[in-house]
Amino acid sequence: MMWDWSFTFEILPTLASAAIITVEATLIGFVIAALLGLVLALVRIAIPWTAWPISVLVELIRSTPLLIQIFFLYFVFPKFGVVLDAFTAGVIAIGLHYAAYCSEVYRAGFDNIPRGQWEASIALNLPQWATFRDIIIPQVIPPIVPALGNYLVALFKETPLLSAIAVLELMQTAKIIGSDTFRYTEPMTLVGLFFLVMSLVSAAIIRVLERLLNRRTSR
Repeated sequence: MMWDWSFTFEILPTLASAAIITVEATLIGFVIAALLGLVLALVRIAIPWTAWPISVLVELIRSTPLLIQIFFLYFVFPKFGVVLDAFTAGVIAIGLHYAAYCSEVYRAGFDNIPRGQWEASIALNLPQWATFRDIIIPQVIPPIVPALGNYLVALFKETPLLSAIAVLELMQTAKIIGSDTFRYTEPMTLVGLFFLVMSLVSAAIIRVLERLLNRRTSR
């Protein structure tokens, strides 16, 4: 048979459990990316001499494949005494990779802030941290939410790379089911549907968040 419904319902709970691992990897990786990207952008602005080294680091990360970075953390770091389990190595690699992209999004947001607001903060003798926290960052975040949301959806679709280091996420689980049963149609189709649903839900959440932030800033 081209499609076996009984087999589909049999493997559905297993794939659903694997989907939880995929969601966990995505959310943890995105939190790392969003926070670290913000830190990189802030440091570049607050400490001018770090701009060049951080720019080089960002370009290095963006210009090398994510899979290479995953392998590097998992297989090379132990040579230097840093041993990470597969899930941790994969999530950190994804977080670092997308932090480089997020930092550029934040940087563009900071660049769009009118120069007069920076000068007014200096004239008022506001501490630099207070300027960022209370004046600059609240204006930067709402316009860049859609771009960050795009990276969240993209990050979802990058998690199958974790199967390369044997993380039992959605794709790896589907491959194991297929190799054990010699049926790939059902598990691969379900994986595609899982990713479609997760991407649509993520996009919807981002749109709602964007509207809430825009409504708050327009008051």
